[in-house]
Amino acid sequence: MSKPMQEKTVNAIRVLSVEGIQKANSGHPGLPLSSAPIAYALFQNHLKFNPKDPAFKDRDRFILSAGHGSMLNYACLHLYGYDVTKEDLENFRQLGSRTPGHPEYGHTAGVETSTGPLGQGIANAVGMAIAETALAAKFNKEGFPVVDHYTYAICGDGCLQEGIAYEAASLAGTLKLGKLIVFYDKNDITIEGNINCTFSEDVAARHVAQGWQVIKVANGNDPEAISRAIKKAKKETEKPSLIIVQTVIGYGSPKAGLAASHGAPLGEDGVLATKKTLGYENVPPFTVPEDVWAHAKRATARGRNAERDWKKMMKAYREAYPELAAEWDAWQSGKTPDLAADEDLWKFDKADATRNTGFTVLNKLAAKIPNLMGGSADLAPANKSNMTAREYYSVENRTGTNMHFGIREHAMSAICNGMALHGGLIPYCATFLVFSDYMKNAMRLSALMNLNVTYILTHDSIGVGEDGPTHQPIEHLTALRTIPGMKVFRPADGKETTAAWITAIKGNGPTSLVLSRQNLPQYEGSGAAALKGGYILSDSEKKVPDVILMASGSEVELIVKAQAELKARGVDARVVSMPCMELFDKQSKKYKESVIPASVRARVAVEAGSKMPWFKYVGLDGEVMGMESFGASAPAAKLFAHFGFTVENVVEKALAVVK
Repeated sequence: MSKPMQEKTVNAIRVLSVEGIQKANSGHPGLPLSSAPIAYALFQNHLKFNPKDPAFKDRDRFILSAGHGSMLNYACLHLYGYDVTKEDLENFRQLGSRTPGHPEYGHTAGVETSTGPLGQGIANAVGMAIAETALAAKFNKEGFPVVDHYTYAICGDGCLQEGIAYEAASLAGTLKLGKLIVFYDKNDITIEGNINCTFSEDVAARHVAQGWQVIKVANGNDPEAISRAIKKAKKETEKPSLIIVQTVIGYGSPKAGLAASHGAPLGEDGVLATKKTLGYENVPPFTVPEDVWAHAKRATARGRNAERDWKKMMKAYREAYPELAAEWDAWQSGKTPDLAADEDLWKFDKADATRNTGFTVLNKLAAKIPNLMGGSADLAPANKSNMTAREYYSVENRTGTNMHFGIREHAMSAICNGMALHGGLIPYCATFLVFSDYMKNAMRLSALMNLNVTYILTHDSIGVGEDGPTHQPIEHLTALRTIPGMKVFRPADGKETTAAWITAIKGNGPTSLVLSRQNLPQYEGSGAAALKGGYILSDSEKKVPDVILMASGSEVELIVKAQAELKARGVDARVVSMPCMELFDKQSKKYKESVIPASVRARVAVEAGSKMPWFKYVGLDGEVMGMESFGASAPAAKLFAHFGFTVENVVEKALAVVK
């Protein structure tokens, strides 16, 4: 293809981007102007995609990790045939539009993940690349490359300064993810100016040290050189590739090379000047020349042919390997067995820590759900998060489904997001609850994208004991409960742990399983009712109780014992276990009233964490027993007594609220 045609198409991407940003009077023109040649070279010459079937299973994945440059993504999706119209570009960043300020998964056709928090997209890409290798090892047969695609990401200086990028790149190199290709738009500018005062390291050397192939493109305006770099990257099968492209931020605009081009519209005059520089001064706004459309359609035709050939191959695969094909369909469907009806999952016969009962349930599920895949941030022996009958995923064994993530909590959670986004796998990850702080942003994105990711978070309270306040979570339950769409389960026994796992596997967003280190009793009254999030564990003798006692996790034992003490004092108490507030709040008004009747205003809630979430249940007349300080280093039993978590204290609080 002629260089003039290439340049004209690249500039069409640039112009569409700056026009959308200007019309919105909001956005980031710098990256679309600098990265357009990268995106063009990828979409036009290499990316395997079909805009008419954005969910094509063997498509290449493309992630704009530098999500602030979202108009680059939308311009390419528009140009290459996705359902992103001219009107969508004109409505950039407007309420209800399909072109929001940062790319949003499930909102815009062709967007593979929600990005914006820098570095997250790189880790998502690592998760997708892991999923590609795992599924390929499971399903591919000679002559039948069922899973054979690449994962691409564009990042900038900002992404690579984030710690999550280091974590993810380190694991990617260790795992030799040869089908992962990351473009580094190296324009040396961030919001505050040149990076020479903040980011002077040798990025190439860093990635080489982490096991990556590094390819440099000196001229970021040379799509042919970028395309050659992609070809070279594809030839390296043992290492992920970083393609460093030297670019100019805001290229072609009056603000070229300046930090001012990063995050503000160019202005009407600036857009006109940019269009003139790029040879588009006589082209109406949001208009793509006919020869550019024709050129782009060559790439879309290539993608349609690729999917056609894949479907033809799959038809033969189904005949040659019918059992594997049926398994492929099952894995891709995301459907799971009816776990609630499985009596074996609900059987527990002795007091035990919920991290142990969680381990028991996980391993029973592993026998039923073959595409369950996950692991811990180097804490599996403590988290009890490994599947004992499964092997570990590694370079030598891509069929393993236990994961060693290393001590990389933030990347671990974002990698699991990538695995879930890829499809075909049900991922989980594990660490201590206190370290959920390290994962918070990726957990938030799990919820934002409604991904079926399970978080196993053990050592759930001051019950951690001697490790002290650095390892004892206080505010963490509250923080997780504030994430819209995150289900937070803190079970009181084995059957509630089963309910937690069943909820997690059913999906419809992420679930945090908050599990104890110390042993807890098994309750006769617990069970499937826990699937509703809150229920009556032990009822009062009166139709209307004198007081309602509420708790989650280990503190349920306190209120069960307090119920007996109160009965001896002539006070009739109802015991409500509340393992998952989010599920309880979604129940019918009638059900919630049956558990916590409005007529009973004497209420006490007990939880060894922040008090904040419980006030909505106890009301103005109730009492919350919780933590208002950090913990301390001591044996768990002494800590619970020291901070007032005793049966005697529960009884005292209950008597005080009974009028």
